[in-house]
Amino acid sequence: MQVLQVQLEVGADPAEVGRARRWARSRLIGSGLNDDEPLAETLILLISELVTNAVVHTGCPAVLRMLFGSGAAEAGTVRVEVADTSARPPSPRHAQGEDTNGRGLELVDGLADRWGWQPEGSGKRIWCEVDRSEQESAVEYEPPVPVRHGGLGHYAVDLSVTGRSVEPVRDRDRPPAAADGSSKAVTQA
Repeated sequence: MQVLQVQLEVGADPAEVGRARRWARSRLIGSGLNDDEPLAETLILLISELVTNAVVHTGCPAVLRMLFGSGAAEAGTVRVEVADTSARPPSPRHAQGEDTNGRGLELVDGLADRWGWQPEGSGKRIWCEVDRSEQESAVEYEPPVPVRHGGLGHYAVDLSVTGRSVEPVRDRDRPPAAADGSSKAVTQA
């Protein structure tokens, strides 16, 4: 199996998140994805969330990696990894009502096909994977539609790339998380 890996060192400054997005967008275009393709937009959002979490919650520099498979079976998967020097595991939070923070890993869980984390050196690596299929690449993007839930201004987002919706989920409705904090199948890197 051949894998193309590209990486970017990200400083411990929140302004670096924008630089990481621009860099990732150029690498996605270089890999053959159109920058307005729904898969590319999903990957940019995932990268933005993971890099933001690394920079804001650890205060440490990080390394962003994107891995593209080149064989027939793995060509449809893009893997994003963010490694930092903090040994503290990711801690998914559940934002309430009008909270402006606490939705990052919830978005990752809703958008990625798989995600997880593992120790790396003295720190950790958080990763996610998005599968691309012929059917998904043919779906047209539709903008989010506001939905009111219990009088609060929550939004349900139509994720045309995956055909799933992300809506606020009450803790009692959430399946138990795996030991590593993810709620999806986790595979070893």
